[in-house]
Amino acid sequence: MGICTSKPKASPEPNSDLYGAAPIPAENANDSSNLDNPDAGKKSPFLPFFYSPSPAHYLFSKKSPAPGTAGTPRRFFKRPFPPPSPAKHIKAVLARRHGSVKPNGAAIPEGKEVGEGAGLDKSFGFSKKFFDKYEVGEEVGRGHFGYTCRAKFKKGELKGQPVAVKVIPKSKMTTAIAIEDVRKEVKILRALTGHSNLIQFYDAFEDHENVYIVMELCEGGELLDRILSRGGKYTEEDAKAVMIQILNVVAFCHLQGVVHRDLKPENFLFTSKEETSLLKAIDFGLSDFVRPDEKLNDIVGSAYYVAPEVLHRAYSTEADVWSIGVIAYILLCGSRPFWARTESGIFRAVVKAEPNYCEEPWPNLSSEAKDFVKRLLNKDPRKRMTAAQAICHPWIKHTVNIKVPLDILIFKLLKAYMRSSPLRKAALRALSRTLTADELFYLKEQFTLLEPNKNSTINLDNIKSALKKNATDAMNESRTYDFLASLNALQYRRMDFEEFCAAAVSVYQLEALDRWEQHARCAYELFDKDGNRTIMIEELASELGLGPSVPVHAVLHDWIRHTDGKLSFLGFVKLLHGVSTRSLAKMH
Repeated sequence: MGICTSKPKASPEPNSDLYGAAPIPAENANDSSNLDNPDAGKKSPFLPFFYSPSPAHYLFSKKSPAPGTAGTPRRFFKRPFPPPSPAKHIKAVLARRHGSVKPNGAAIPEGKEVGEGAGLDKSFGFSKKFFDKYEVGEEVGRGHFGYTCRAKFKKGELKGQPVAVKVIPKSKMTTAIAIEDVRKEVKILRALTGHSNLIQFYDAFEDHENVYIVMELCEGGELLDRILSRGGKYTEEDAKAVMIQILNVVAFCHLQGVVHRDLKPENFLFTSKEETSLLKAIDFGLSDFVRPDEKLNDIVGSAYYVAPEVLHRAYSTEADVWSIGVIAYILLCGSRPFWARTESGIFRAVVKAEPNYCEEPWPNLSSEAKDFVKRLLNKDPRKRMTAAQAICHPWIKHTVNIKVPLDILIFKLLKAYMRSSPLRKAALRALSRTLTADELFYLKEQFTLLEPNKNSTINLDNIKSALKKNATDAMNESRTYDFLASLNALQYRRMDFEEFCAAAVSVYQLEALDRWEQHARCAYELFDKDGNRTIMIEELASELGLGPSVPVHAVLHDWIRHTDGKLSFLGFVKLLHGVSTRSLAKMH
């Protein structure tokens, strides 16, 4: 892997939450209430600052000191050098992003970056009258990239109301990317509005020295603090209450086309000290807009919570759901699912290791709770539940007054279905007829959210109306409405619930279930009875949209039964997945 040439986002302050409470102090690192074992103080849960392709640079590595603590001394790696990590160059990427230096002191330039920020345009176009509107109070949090303080409105209807102000010194903005990060954070905070579990944004200001981001003041502390105060873990019922709030706000962001990219307990604040206090998602400094049918490749996040596909640099909103899975694991058992003494070790564990569900308290937890976490921590993002689906999981859905949000995945699956061949649509209809009541619950909720017509059908107008009802300005930035062009066929016909189930069922997610074989076999029997017929290889190739250049006879030979020329079980399963020309060539 070569040096990253994209412009990934990096956390402006990896070792503290700029919004509120300070990070866990060093003296608590080995405390039994910590989220790890006694070696916790030896590792950093954050992304490193430099990895070089040259083995020579593995000779020493300097960790970033936590606020208020002395930096750890340089130390030597033991030979042989560690094996390549999927995140090998994260440190180099982040160093370039913030204008940091290599261990030997040489700067790492990138594009328009200039030493110490000289020559960079640090004008954001924000209002210049911050001190005219707000009276600043005491500081409540500090990090390497800025600090947060209390303030209150000086005048107007909100006079006297307390707020939190995130102050980012322009002197810290030493790269063009760092400037763009601040600009995008404000843009996302402005665009995302209207959700009770989202931090309220008031305004952004600037002067010659600083940028000021004014937000709602939350005085209940971080989720991490509450976890630690409970001795490291929650009861299942209390964990559910937290997870429902997290899942709801993340599903809302994903529908708007915003991926947070740094979900962790430190980035959720309680509005008050009350046990029943609302939980608010904060810190959108790493967030970005993402179109429904596109992938991001920026390597960002916090090491313990980063998804495998982020390390492979091809991901979307599913990466946030992985982070939620890590939080759920921590809430239920008090330890992290992936651990190592070094950042590279953490990354390798994320990619290759499986969480431990054998040690206490897992044997005493419900099977639904374990299944919930496992389905969030599936390494294949296609098989991972979405945030909206997680709310429909049996462990969650029986909670009183549960409200299921509209899921962006529905529109992705509808697009794939509309572009499928008649043969694949028949196979999907057979599969949808095998779904259990629990699996149908999610689809019924989504169909209802599309507000079907009196005859219980939907068309393109229903989809547009549902999106408009849930839209914020962020949906314009992520180009979600442009995605509707792929569903234009629904403008001229209607889809009933039975066909909707066939269109919106996720084959990959069903494949992750223990009962997948039963689903597939039962569906094949239905298909064999109602829709299977004699089919020639040439006809199957045409159904799959394969051109004459593809060696279809060699690849599709096993898809058809030799006895009667009908689709085999293998061919049926491959057809369900919507096999592409590329995957067929790979199989060959």
